[in-house]
Amino acid sequence: MKKILIVVLVVVVLLVFYVWTGYNNFVKANEGVTNQWAQVETQYQRRLDLIPNLVNSVKGIMAQEQKVFGDLAEARTRYSGALSVEDKVNAANQVETSLGRLLAVMENYPQLKSAENVQTLMVQLEGTENRISVERGRYNNNVRDFNIMAKRFPSSLIAAMFGFKEKSYFQASQGAENAPNVAF
Repeated sequence: MKKILIVVLVVVVLLVFYVWTGYNNFVKANEGVTNQWAQVETQYQRRLDLIPNLVNSVKGIMAQEQKVFGDLAEARTRYSGALSVEDKVNAANQVETSLGRLLAVMENYPQLKSAENVQTLMVQLEGTENRISVERGRYNNNVRDFNIMAKRFPSSLIAAMFGFKEKSYFQASQGAENAPNVAF
């Protein structure tokens, strides 16, 4: 009887240890996803900070393009007011679309290309776009790792027990693969 009790006790201790370790792994993976999203947001904020400088640099020359400026300002406001990750992704996609239209319009103004401050801002914006792309990729990798943990057996039992739910990948908005169309 004593041997059976010891075996049961060892099994219970191992089970508790497994659940404890599994829970801690989920906490770590969840924080990894959250941290990586914060990195994406940091780059979004950098982009949003650069946009007004770019707009102000080109506004005087491009007075007839007020709709593009208005769309960009609205997109920035929507991003600032977004609360959930999905809302922020949608707002960031709107910023990208509006920014793409601004950049396409700028291509038709040769005097802008030669302006030093515009060139500097464009280089900074290009670097920021590259950083955003890298951080989004890292975010999606962290989400993949978390989702694999949440779906694999037996860790899926721990995920269900403690309420760890599958995370959403960052996905570009529909139509983002198309270049903006600007007509004069």
